[in-house]
Amino acid sequence: MHSQIYLRAAGTSLLIDVSNDDPRIVHWGADLGPTAPSASMFGGPIPYSMFDIPLSVGVVPQAARGWRGRPGLRGSRDGRAYSALFTLRGLDATAHRCTMRLEDRDAALAVDVTLELDESGLLIVQERVTNLGAHPYAVDALSIVLPVPNQATEALDLTGRWSGEKHPQRRTIDQGTWLRSARHGRTGHDSTLVVAAGSGGFTSRSGEVWAAHLGWSGNHESYIERLPSGEAVVGVGELLDSGEVVLQPGESYDSPPTYAAYSAAGLDGVSDRFHDWMRRRTGHPSTPRPVILNTWEAVYFTHDLDTLTALADSAAELGVERFVLDDGWFLGRRDDSAGLGDWYVDPVVWPNGLSPLIEVVRAHEMEFGLWVEPEMINQNSIVAREHPDWISGPSGRTSLEWRNQQVLDLVNPEAWQYVYQRLDALLTENRIDCLKWDQNRDQLELGHGGRASTHEQTQAVYRLLDAVRSAHPSVEIESCSSGGARVDLGILARTDRVWASDTNDALERQTIQRWTQLVIPPELVGCHVGPPVSHTTGRTHDLAFRAITAMFGHFGLEWDIRSVSGDERDELRRYIAFYKDRRGLIHSGRMFRLDYPDPSATAYGVVARDGSEALFVWATLAASRFEVPPRLRFDGLGPDRLYRLELGLPLAAAHVTQRVAPAWMNEETIASGRTLAEVGLPMPLLNPEHAILISLTAIP
Repeated sequence: MHSQIYLRAAGTSLLIDVSNDDPRIVHWGADLGPTAPSASMFGGPIPYSMFDIPLSVGVVPQAARGWRGRPGLRGSRDGRAYSALFTLRGLDATAHRCTMRLEDRDAALAVDVTLELDESGLLIVQERVTNLGAHPYAVDALSIVLPVPNQATEALDLTGRWSGEKHPQRRTIDQGTWLRSARHGRTGHDSTLVVAAGSGGFTSRSGEVWAAHLGWSGNHESYIERLPSGEAVVGVGELLDSGEVVLQPGESYDSPPTYAAYSAAGLDGVSDRFHDWMRRRTGHPSTPRPVILNTWEAVYFTHDLDTLTALADSAAELGVERFVLDDGWFLGRRDDSAGLGDWYVDPVVWPNGLSPLIEVVRAHEMEFGLWVEPEMINQNSIVAREHPDWISGPSGRTSLEWRNQQVLDLVNPEAWQYVYQRLDALLTENRIDCLKWDQNRDQLELGHGGRASTHEQTQAVYRLLDAVRSAHPSVEIESCSSGGARVDLGILARTDRVWASDTNDALERQTIQRWTQLVIPPELVGCHVGPPVSHTTGRTHDLAFRAITAMFGHFGLEWDIRSVSGDERDELRRYIAFYKDRRGLIHSGRMFRLDYPDPSATAYGVVARDGSEALFVWATLAASRFEVPPRLRFDGLGPDRLYRLELGLPLAAAHVTQRVAPAWMNEETIASGRTLAEVGLPMPLLNPEHAILISLTAIP
């Protein structure tokens, strides 16, 4: 029998003490080398006025073992079996994976725990609780809890709102429990993509960080807790409503998977682990991410074949590769008050179906995509009038409307089958390459048969996506949820990209995209160039700032480009061509968010895995307090390699407020990676809300 388990990969190691009945993680963090220390050396002292054994947090924290924080499992049998005493009953381990079985035979419960340390250094943890007894067991919570050391003194999470997602907030880790609860029926605009603990003052490029993400698209909790004993943990888990999960004899409940990353190199090290793992997944997009034109901000609900044909012609001339028809194509859908659920092509608007538009798009050798919102229903729809019982919610009344819509009860097999059949028919009858799969509302009272059903609804959505993909494996799916309200690894296990936000305001997008890409690699994050005046904020930005901002993701347009002409059209064509030329680098290289000393500007970029090339952005967000911007110091380059520097694209004179530009912008400049990292480059004087691209190519 093992006395300890040691997993090790990519600069991270995990040491688990299994010498007694209560397995515990004694180390998750920096690599301890090829030979593990003895786990027994980490047994702590026993103070006065304390339990008679050294305290530690078990793999499944439990009060019966002296854990005074939040337990890993909460539940009961009608008030009994409320506190389990789990004992290790089974163990299996390989070099990168450990599974263990814990049982309380008196409480008739078992918990199976799987911990896998991927070759990227990402730790993946999942648990299953099984009812071994003869009577039902109600699960209130099953959380994944991971210890963090005392040097983790600062916490970071993300919050936000519609069109303002993924904004960071920080606090010190004091004694007590700090908890984030997300009760949206979906992931949520304010949902934190990670909950992270780190050493004091950790940044994008420095400090130790321990971060966890829950791969789940429904209600969830994230927390950091420090006990008076000094021990601290990060925890994540599904947030269950009362009575949602009641296990009958022999039944099990699986926690959503938790993805956890340790980094000794700040938040960028966390990104490295997530991005590496995601890019090696089976089914990760392997073809170049096509330039998209989405019709929403071009035509909204006004669908007309002649207008859309002209839009497709204009898109093709610019170099667009995928044309996506947004909301407004189905029965009765002239605005957002009617039609959701009636997934038939509207013969009034489309008397010959979608085929004429699809043929135009195909003739230009563009892919065709279609917007759908399969989980939603308008009460002003044929399907709602015929099947009012298909609306999810509490018995006897209808929940508050949100954008004139309700949630379709996909837990109902008939409703699920109806939606699947309609999607299958649309994809069978039309040459559709991708679906923009939207979900536009919170629902706080999801219910089926008089019981809360957020858990079951989320699983039903997953089954629907899986079924559609199985039947139509060549069709890509984008996950949109009124922007970025469903960005998580649960939905991305079944989709090919996410829409980060409903705002295309480039200034807002600088923050939204930066923090979305903390976990999600740029090729999976939709980033579009909108019109000069943002429809969500009213801000006006020039084309360069909008296009450069959209460059570092899955690039597209959401704009009536028929109106773009002359020099502006030529400029837009150059940006599209530049993206096509560099998307291989952007979508495979390592991300670097530089710790720039002036908060009025931001700097970030990608470096090829072999260090042969790099592309960085320097963007001004506001007026600086400095007369001359601080030098930009680059990370990630080969220190002893020489690089040729140049502007990625020309910089318009109207953007600058300088008499003389930095020398490197006007003459051939070659510098070593070490010089660029230690000394840096002077930046131009730019007006606020402008950006430049800096291209670096290694000299053979």
